[in-house]
This record gives sequence, structure tokens and C-alpha cells, in this order.
Amino acid sequence: MTPQPKSASTVPSKYAEDLFWPALPVKEWEATRATLHMWTQMAGKVRLALTPLVNHWWNVPLYVNSRGLTTSAIPYGKGAFEIQFDFLRHILKIQTCDAQTRIIELRPRSVADFYREFMKALASLDIRVKIWPMPVEIPNPIRFDLDTVHASYDPDYANRFWRVLMSTEAVLQEFRARFIGKSSPVHFFWGSFDLAVTRFSGRRAPQRPGADFMTREAYSHEVSSVGFWPGNEGVIDAAFYAYAAPEPSGFKQANVRPAAAYYGAELSEFFLPYEDVRKTASPRDALLDFCESTYDAAASLGNWDRAALERPA
Repeated sequence: MTPQPKSASTVPSKYAEDLFWPALPVKEWEATRATLHMWTQMAGKVRLALTPLVNHWWNVPLYVNSRGLTTSAIPYGKGAFEIQFDFLRHILKIQTCDAQTRIIELRPRSVADFYREFMKALASLDIRVKIWPMPVEIPNPIRFDLDTVHASYDPDYANRFWRVLMSTEAVLQEFRARFIGKSSPVHFFWGSFDLAVTRFSGRRAPQRPGADFMTREAYSHEVSSVGFWPGNEGVIDAAFYAYAAPEPSGFKQANVRPAAAYYGAELSEFFLPYEDVRKTASPRDALLDFCESTYDAAASLGNWDRAALERPA
């Protein structure tokens, strides 16, 4: 049975945790998170294979929508199709512009089993696409077609994860709208499994020594980025993050808000624990404060032309 969130009228005013900012302790859903990470990579790799390269790899992420995560329309032949993870009905839906649909149930099943059914569903729609079956941006990857290790799916936590993304996306869209310089969409990177938005100074960045093609393209220009990561057991719990690349002198010592935010030297990023945000009187205000204060540090210390880039208050 699909779990249903409470109606807005029954949400407690203190945290609004059940509908808008649900608890998401990584230790409680790590197995589901790891499996879902592999499933989303499959959909993302299809989009990567069939769309032209856009600067900073903006052609490959997924997007939050009113039911889950979607590739948006992918051109194919004379039409298009879309792949959507629906975390209300707990299905993966592949739909073409001529109304053909294939449904894959989201349930406990191995990555290998899911991969076989996913590729079979695409082929049944005459969508012929070849993807590299090796996961990226994770330690000790296992090919999709050989992965019987990851086989978990908790529908309640998948739904919670989507609701956190949906609430976060609304705040990041508001933050993005305050900037008139070049900015990325608010998008979900399936490689690192995080939701992010990035602002650009307009200047090229120094080339990173030894960087591969993917990294060179991603960080070709100066950026200030902020986003949400659901965490990884043994590494960090769910948190918002922010960084500047290249990082200007003094950035790590900047006065960032709210008080729970801190600089993680190992990853060279500021972090704000999700649990601290969801327990505030206004998670929106706390997250916006984090977005604005980390950007302020990056832009001021990096000598950005702020008058030309920011919308007047």
C-alpha cells in the first residue's frame, strides 16, 4: 500500500515534518538510498546518451516534479519520450509522445533485475540506446547487470526523500530568482545524487591540473554552488552544502549563517545539517540564510561584479 502524507491542514505548525520537511536519517534508509542511486543513474545515462552536450553537463541531470524525479522530454527520432520516477505510486514510467507507456514497479529488487527490465522496456518502445553499465562517482562500483548487492526499496523513505527534494527545490528556485547573472537550473545530479543550483561570476576559472574532461567542463568558470545531499552512512548525514570554485582566500573562515553551519575541511565545503533546518521555526528562512551567506562570502571574497549580477532588493 502506498503511504500517503498527511493533508496540509493536519501538519503541525512547529516542524511541518510530515508533509514538507520529513525526517530523513541516512542510517534508516541507506540500503534504499544506495539502490535508488543506481536506478536513477540508469535513467540519467539514457538522457546523457541521447541529448547534445550543454555547458557544464546541464543536459544530463534529472528534475524534481510533482510526483518524483523526471528526465524531462528526451528527443528521439521524430518524437520524444520521458522517464519518470513516481514516488507516489512507486513506479518508473516511460512514456512516449505517441502515448505509449511502460511501467516498472519500484519495489525491493536487485539492480541487475531492474536494469534488465528497464532496458527491455525501452527496446519494446523501439528506443534503441546503449549506455555504459558502470555506475559513476561512487566507491567500488558494480556493473548494473551484475549488481545483486543493492536490492532494497522502502516506499516510505523514497517518498520522504522526494518531499525533501520538493521543499528544497522551492527554496533554491527562490534563491536563484534573486540573481540576474548566469545561473544553472535547479537540477538533480544522479552521479553524486544531490540537488543543486549554481551561480557564475562570468569569468573563466583557472584550469585544474590533471582534471579529466568531465571536471574541466563542469568547472570551466568561477562558481558559487549550493545544494542538498541526502548523505552517506559513515560519511555524513543529510545536509545542505555550499562551496566556491575556485575557493577564494578567507572563504573557509567566513561568517556563514545559521549558527549550525560549519566548514568541512575534508571536502572544502560548508555544511548545514538537514535535521537542524527541519527543526527550525522556518526551514525556508534557515535555508535561504545559508544560501545567501555562503554566496555573499564567495562573491565578496572572490571580487565578483555584484552590482551587475544581482537583482536589486
